Amino acid sequence: MKAMTLKSFGGPESFELDDVPKPIPGVGEVLVRVHATSINPLDFQVRRGDYSDLVPLPTITGHDVSGVVEAVGPGVEAFAPGDEVWYTAQIFGGPGSYAEYHVAVESIIGHKPPSLSHLEAASLALVGGTVWEALTVRAALRVGESILIHGGAGGVGHVAIQVAKAIGARVFTTVREANFEFARSMGADVVIDYGKEDYVDAILRETGGQGVDVVFDTIGGDTLSRSPDVLAELGRVVSIVDIAKPQNLVQAWGKNASYHFVFTRQNRGKLDELSTLIARGQLRPHVGAIYSLADIGLAHARLESPNNGLQGKIAIAVEPSLIS
Repeated sequence: MKAMTLKSFGGPESFELDDVPKPIPGVGEVLVRVHATSINPLDFQVRRGDYSDLVPLPTITGHDVSGVVEAVGPGVEAFAPGDEVWYTAQIFGGPGSYAEYHVAVESIIGHKPPSLSHLEAASLALVGGTVWEALTVRAALRVGESILIHGGAGGVGHVAIQVAKAIGARVFTTVREANFEFARSMGADVVIDYGKEDYVDAILRETGGQGVDVVFDTIGGDTLSRSPDVLAELGRVVSIVDIAKPQNLVQAWGKNASYHFVFTRQNRGKLDELSTLIARGQLRPHVGAIYSLADIGLAHARLESPNNGLQGKIAIAVEPSLIS
């Protein structure tokens, strides 16, 4: 089978298109013909060597799968050849999704929502699971609460806006002015141009000084230390980014704030919850760009560029017919 292999850590040019053996499903495993995958920040972090101790080379990386079951191993009960499926490949758990075929344990695989294309499903698996865990499990966001979502036009952010609205929250988000309409179309109630206005000032003005119940950090920087300035009493901060340097959180103590750091876990349950929102018309991923399997390096370079002009996710059409 064709696969993009990573033989050394480095830049986007580090990938090589190779012929590698097709995997064979073992007990409790499913072999999937990959139709589409997508690009996440985790992918370029792995590629450049941020987690080199956990990723032996050479390797096939990639973390999103949407495709069709080719074969099942002994003991598999929930899937049969021909089923359309989607899932997040086990992180740091073996070969990834930048290939024509992928093997995964049955317990992390879900039936693909029929209303989503493979490109859309692949764009939602990892970010959707991350958002679901961050907002519903860790932040315990509730109906009538408010949330500030940093980076609302991004791959995670645009999904977080939709999930927060489905829960029944008032949504604030930071984006560039060029992405105002996109963020509003996702369901944001208040959009803040982070390039022209300090979001702390904007939140305090819009909430009458009360602040928000939850801050969802998708951007890093000084967000953790500044979040108490916009939090209501007993507010919660959820972050999905690496902590680059120590941050002073003394202000959080004064708000009785709680901080949660999320590294998403793979399971079918989260995919089924997301599928319910999709079926209700409350959630749909936005595919901002599509690349071929051979052009994954170009896709990585674009996602890493600070001014990439992207809205939503970059999808990878592993099945060539998906590129129009």
